Amino acid sequence: MSFFQFTPAFANPQGSPIRELFPYLSRPGMISLAGGYPSPSLFDQEGLAAAAAQAMATGATALQYGATEGSPALREQLAAQCQARGIRCSAGDVLVTTGSQQGFDLLLRVLIQPGDTVCVETPAYPATLAALRQAGARILSTPVDGDGLDVEALAAMLAALPVAERPKLLYTVPNFSNPCGTLLVQQRRERLVQLALQYGFVVVEDDPYGELAFTDARPAPVYAAAQQQVGEGENPVVYLSSLSKTVAPGLRVGWMVADPAVLRRCTVAKQTNDLCTSPLAQAVAASYLQSGRYGQAVAKACAEYLRRMLALTQGLKARLGDLVQFVQPAGGMFVWMTFDARIDPQKLFDAAVAAHVIFVPGKAFYADNANLHSMRLSFAAPDVAQIGQAVDRLTEAFDKAK
Repeated sequence: MSFFQFTPAFANPQGSPIRELFPYLSRPGMISLAGGYPSPSLFDQEGLAAAAAQAMATGATALQYGATEGSPALREQLAAQCQARGIRCSAGDVLVTTGSQQGFDLLLRVLIQPGDTVCVETPAYPATLAALRQAGARILSTPVDGDGLDVEALAAMLAALPVAERPKLLYTVPNFSNPCGTLLVQQRRERLVQLALQYGFVVVEDDPYGELAFTDARPAPVYAAAQQQVGEGENPVVYLSSLSKTVAPGLRVGWMVADPAVLRRCTVAKQTNDLCTSPLAQAVAASYLQSGRYGQAVAKACAEYLRRMLALTQGLKARLGDLVQFVQPAGGMFVWMTFDARIDPQKLFDAAVAAHVIFVPGKAFYADNANLHSMRLSFAAPDVAQIGQAVDRLTEAFDKAK
């Protein structure tokens, strides 16, 4: 008899399918198109070092426990970030989280009970699916096309569901989604809010990639679209974002903007989770945002990621032609690619690893009914020269998998 009686969610736990690829990354000469990591070469190390020095100059304050809601200085800066994106908010509307993933976990704790229905755009971020499974949620998949979440398919599904099976929550990454790299068009954002109001579900808008746009044309957040529709009424959208992709993931700084009733409950949930996000990391982030270097650093990242994206997509199309299909992203870090049914998915992965290039097989991004002839490629971490080599190696792998 075991002393350990695990909860159902952890009786037979499955780790992250992306992190389980890590052993391959240690192989000499491996080029990774797998992890969704920002490029270390684009970290503003000089600016962050200065921000860290300024944070430490405050004495022991940054080394002490802090308020669960977050430091006032950082909340002010994050509210300003949201305002620049089109969201009406103040510092009091912001809860600082330890990455945006914690924000989603807090929402599940305060909103979802085992058996509740949650909609996810599909294919979806694997950590989202894992969090929903651990919460005991019933997952409904809604398809994505080249313009993002298919809201009319969602509308048809909602209309057909019995009242008792309707979702309490819908999760979406509308800006350059992970894994698809698609951008949800403005008309669909407005329609999504209408559906949330009609059917009574919460929209979780996760926006870690929205700043990484390759053009100036980008829709306002879904949260802002909801503000236009409800005015001063209760907003059905919860907005999550992060500094991980634009400043540095090592800070582990994210945030939530939501209705006061939601923020209050998530704050209480966070108190039993980690008490507060690292005050030292918050002080560094606040000083960095105050320095005025953020905009220039993001612009530099966007220009470089555009170069890398074009190297990948143009190379793949030139070398693989009709064997592959994908939508060229207008921002972010990912390309979602499907490939010809004549290609054996496992042979392709094995051949790619043998050729020293790695991607994430598409099955990791589905709750069910996975499209096995799919993959996610990230162009963020490798440089242009490495991407050229990766295209050569993928071409070799496709030749061997036919």
